[in-house]
Amino acid sequence: MVERQAAVLVRSRLESYPAVAVVGPRQVGKTTLARSLSAVYFDLEQPGDRLRLDLQWDQLLTGPGPIVLDEAQTWPDLFPRLRGAIDSAPGRYGRFLVLGSVSPGLMRHVSESLAGRLSLVELAPFLLNEIPDRPLEHVWLRGGFPDGGILDPPRFPQWQHDYLALLAERDLPSWGLPARPATIRRLFRMLAALHGQVWNASSVGQSLGLSYHTVNSYLDFLEGAFLIRRLPPWLPNIRKRVVRSPLVYWRDSGLLHAELGLSSADLLLAHPMVGKSWEGFVMQQVLGALAARGSAAEPFWFRTSDGLELDLVLAHGTTVWAIEAKLTARPSEEDFARLTRAAGLAGAQQRYLIAHVHEPSLSDSGGVLSLRDFLGILVTLT
Repeated sequence: MVERQAAVLVRSRLESYPAVAVVGPRQVGKTTLARSLSAVYFDLEQPGDRLRLDLQWDQLLTGPGPIVLDEAQTWPDLFPRLRGAIDSAPGRYGRFLVLGSVSPGLMRHVSESLAGRLSLVELAPFLLNEIPDRPLEHVWLRGGFPDGGILDPPRFPQWQHDYLALLAERDLPSWGLPARPATIRRLFRMLAALHGQVWNASSVGQSLGLSYHTVNSYLDFLEGAFLIRRLPPWLPNIRKRVVRSPLVYWRDSGLLHAELGLSSADLLLAHPMVGKSWEGFVMQQVLGALAARGSAAEPFWFRTSDGLELDLVLAHGTTVWAIEAKLTARPSEEDFARLTRAAGLAGAQQRYLIAHVHEPSLSDSGGVLSLRDFLGILVTLT
């Protein structure tokens, strides 16, 4: 079994909170992670497990814990019970490990019943540094879902097609997304074509025959299901005009490539969107690594009206990092000069260009790094 970086964070939080919630997309490995920490497991999508939990509740509360409660958002009656159990034994930690695939549904119950009693940990698909024996191109093409072909057997891209079809036909409607499956699939395809671009809800709504309010609500839902990331703009106090709209990205590169029909590395490298795919892959790896460490760094993007741009701005307190993802093995002096100018406008103290290089080149204020090397220095921002 692959050791997940987030496991260290979950263990640490269980030592100081009564309950910990691990959230992430469906089939990302939450159950496997939780079962490595406890044998007391209940799948709350299964009526039999709900009944078993109900009948054994009082007995379970006297055990050592943690009690693993999978897909907890599907059983709202659970949360008042958790609050009562936690409040009846203040100072007793590590009692419940709550798993969920839909952030809005879970967080609504958490905010109503468990505010201040629970710590939240996000589990991303496999990160590059979690599977060091896999080539970068292998991970980039297939994405990080454990069953999606990143490990054996080689299921990419059929697994991704089946995964998205099941989400559109069953999971998303059952979780509350008020859209027909055919509309959801069309939205998936449109979001693949818009990957890494400025979000324009009116344009997308016009194509789907929906209002921009409706399209925005659908995107909110897909963000909450950990499929899509909406990256807000960084707005420093400068005289230059800056773009104030968010960008949209697929979180997992394998799902993106399946939607674009890119089944091989050759097809990916020949596709017009290969640069945007690389940007999104780098960003997801960086933000996934930060989430696994429990970092409070906030992500943004930055672009001026005259085209100076940063793919990712990380803000952590007064610390600001400027990051540019460049799909090249030989970054030019002009590449780094543009990064330096943009980083200066953004107020960043550190600047890094992440490229497809094998040997890093660092300076006092930043440098050119491979993605693996950059992930290794992120600990300084946590």
